[in-house]
Amino acid sequence: MTIPQHAIAGLWPALLTPIHTDGSIDIPRMIAHGQHLLSSGSDGLTLFGTTGEGTSFTVQQRMAAADAFVAAGVMGDQLVINLTALARDDAVALGVHAVKIKAKAGLLMPPFYYNGQHDAGLVNYIGEVIDEVCAHAGHCLPIILYHFPGLSGVGWSVSAIAQLMQKHPQQVVSIKDSSADVAHSKMLAQTFPKLAVLVGCEPDVMPTQLVGGAGSICGLANIAPKLMRRMMDEPAHVSAADDKLMRDLLGLLSLQPGMPFVSAYKAMLAELTGDDAWLRVRTPLTALSAQQENAVRQGYRKLH
Repeated sequence: MTIPQHAIAGLWPALLTPIHTDGSIDIPRMIAHGQHLLSSGSDGLTLFGTTGEGTSFTVQQRMAAADAFVAAGVMGDQLVINLTALARDDAVALGVHAVKIKAKAGLLMPPFYYNGQHDAGLVNYIGEVIDEVCAHAGHCLPIILYHFPGLSGVGWSVSAIAQLMQKHPQQVVSIKDSSADVAHSKMLAQTFPKLAVLVGCEPDVMPTQLVGGAGSICGLANIAPKLMRRMMDEPAHVSAADDKLMRDLLGLLSLQPGMPFVSAYKAMLAELTGDDAWLRVRTPLTALSAQQENAVRQGYRKLH
């Protein structure tokens, strides 16, 4: 099955971010990992999303890393840049920089730091970011709305999405649905056929593709890009073996209570690569306990 023609489509792994012992970004290791994912069938990379601990880094750190990818030969249109930040002007600065490097799109979560927000405020916020980026960069940036209410506490309603698409038809081109609700993902694809629906929950990607979904921004592609590519290329004919492997790998994220999923992914990647530098995370996240790490490693070995 051919993925529908949207402004953005395919597999865009939510890249894990390797950390030096001082908490700074290990850019060479990050670029090497990204290049491996691109050579393994990914269409592009998503930098500094939730899986990439993005909001734990400054605007300057995130820009410098994106610049390093481009300097290393990764094309700007192979990058989605997470613009999510507490201050609106920080999101704008990241957006202006994304335009500068010719990024594919900017990923933007609704403001999540006030209770009782209304759709009007969320729509105004996105509109201001879009307009400010256009004005300061001299060119507009496609926007992927980031829907992750389980994390942010704030989601995009159908009404807000419709308003944004009407007001900004050339910029609001996609939504990343991390609701982990396949019915919701499919509803978005069916309600907004012009919107590129990129699904975060891996088992929901293929069912959503079958009703018009555009692809995925997901964490598992850090570990199994070829598996995700294979399933997404034939969403109507996913083998039982591939489906089981995907679910078994995802099961390692919750082998024991209280495991931060980013830390669990990093433990898997450390086991996969033999590189324990991947175990480090940025505060406020914590690395897995020795017992948790051992359980993840053993579980991963059993699957390979």
